[in-house]
Amino acid sequence: MSAQAPRPVNATSPVASDPGLARLEAEMTRLATIAGGKVGVAAIHLETGREVYINRGEPFPMASTFKVPIAVQLLTRVDSGALRLDSMITIKPGDLHPGSGTLTSLFDDPGVSLSVRNLMELMLLISDNSATDIMLRTAGGSAPVNARLRTLGVSGISVDRSTLNLIADAIGVKNLPPESQLTPQVFNGLARAVSDDAQKAAAEAFYKDRRDTSTPDGMAKLLESIWRGKALSKTSTDLLLDIMRRCETGPNRIKGFLPPDVVVRHKTGTLGIGVANDVGILDLPNGAGHLVLTVFVKESTRSAEMQERAIAQIARAAYDYFVFNPR
Repeated sequence: MSAQAPRPVNATSPVASDPGLARLEAEMTRLATIAGGKVGVAAIHLETGREVYINRGEPFPMASTFKVPIAVQLLTRVDSGALRLDSMITIKPGDLHPGSGTLTSLFDDPGVSLSVRNLMELMLLISDNSATDIMLRTAGGSAPVNARLRTLGVSGISVDRSTLNLIADAIGVKNLPPESQLTPQVFNGLARAVSDDAQKAAAEAFYKDRRDTSTPDGMAKLLESIWRGKALSKTSTDLLLDIMRRCETGPNRIKGFLPPDVVVRHKTGTLGIGVANDVGILDLPNGAGHLVLTVFVKESTRSAEMQERAIAQIARAAYDYFVFNPR
């Protein structure tokens, strides 16, 4: 693995002066229409520095892809000695939040404790929202996460809310009670009480909100920083990439149309208001190198299946191009 190798200084070829990259950009733009919404893409070939973008600087709701920068800050604390992976955290009833994952359904009785590593793996492997909000708190909150991104020179990403508050804002749930009083059942009751008009207004407002968004370029640069060992120690880098390699969500997104033996280290994100994302690092076969790929979809009016198909088609187009044009 060439995580430490710097990108060649003069290797980046602007799409305008590279007919092959221009064709790839055109093909990804064509495939993006499958999603039925706005699509953002960043593809960076790590060995040569060649880049292709669609809506490079457009902010997209990260949904659960924001769990990658949270993990970076968590592991930064581990590297500094401020936190241990084997530190145990007791799960309280108020920690059980709505959305994806297993903690809420399996551990609704008090007295369960899990290690930081257990919780981080739940956050990244199955996108557990309860584990995520515990990990965000353990990371120190949003401010240290964003500060770490700035230290790394990564712009275009802003982490601002817990998954609980993000989901509430996206679907129009207001006046949440204190977390100590908020059970999943209470939240679900509040969600059912939101009218269709209020849900529509909430979605419109959510899309105008710059909180918890990333540009395709910003997320790609964060992934590149992780891969090159600039974000974390070697031990933490290897751990994070290994967990992302074992990600269980989104089999029909970046991985959907790739050969089954392709290694993809990735993290997905989904919101049922027309948001589908997948961001990751692909190992290309036969010495062709490695590809950072971020694909964001927002404001889609089509089914989740069509959103995922667009991501998969774009990923396959980028994969094929750099496999056959590695230099």
